[in-house]
Amino acid sequence: MQNLSVRLSTIASLIPEGAKVCDVGTDHAFLPLALKKSGRALCVIATDINEKPLEKAKENIKKANIDGISLRLCDGIEGVERGEADTFVVAGIGGEVISGILSRGIEKINSDDITLVLQPTTSPEFLRKFLYDNGFVIEEEIPVEENGKLYSVMKCRYSGEKQIKENYFYFSGLVNPQNPTGKKYIDKQTNRAFKCMKALENIPEKSAEYKYYKEIYDGLWHLTQDF
Repeated sequence: MQNLSVRLSTIASLIPEGAKVCDVGTDHAFLPLALKKSGRALCVIATDINEKPLEKAKENIKKANIDGISLRLCDGIEGVERGEADTFVVAGIGGEVISGILSRGIEKINSDDITLVLQPTTSPEFLRKFLYDNGFVIEEEIPVEENGKLYSVMKCRYSGEKQIKENYFYFSGLVNPQNPTGKKYIDKQTNRAFKCMKALENIPEKSAEYKYYKEIYDGLWHLTQDF
């Protein structure tokens, strides 16, 4: 999408046409403005936990002369009522923080007509496990490389069925290793698991953790070797 970074453009591409969007941690409202300018979103609620980003967002919205964007000072989605949005974007923060936001607002998103677009900066495995432990499913996942960093953007929905996945899946998700960026993403996760495994290898009291990371490393390694 025009004037958006690769990461934000990828996020925008996963938002359904005509959606009522809640952009959590909107910062300067770049995503809401792009969604409204393009007509992709019917309306946007832009939330942030801090006042200064919202003040800047307000300036940007006024400068762009765009209607249909509501600004709210709140933690996560706590200031959004059920039914006000059908698509929630939570991006640019850690996977554990995203999980906490979703957990605290679970009653607003545990419906199959709600779309979640999530982009963790760290701990994606924690977020994926949270999703499947709580009845959500990842429908699509796109790897992104920006400013030398690798991310994954997830499109998720509530299924109501809790699932237990192989431990390595929480590190790779649905990222396609046939995609060059996808392979780089999975290689990064494989290296993470390898370093953890080697650090624990000769510590008897950490044998359970060693086996955990070895299982993840083996699973991720085989995943890329199949292609």
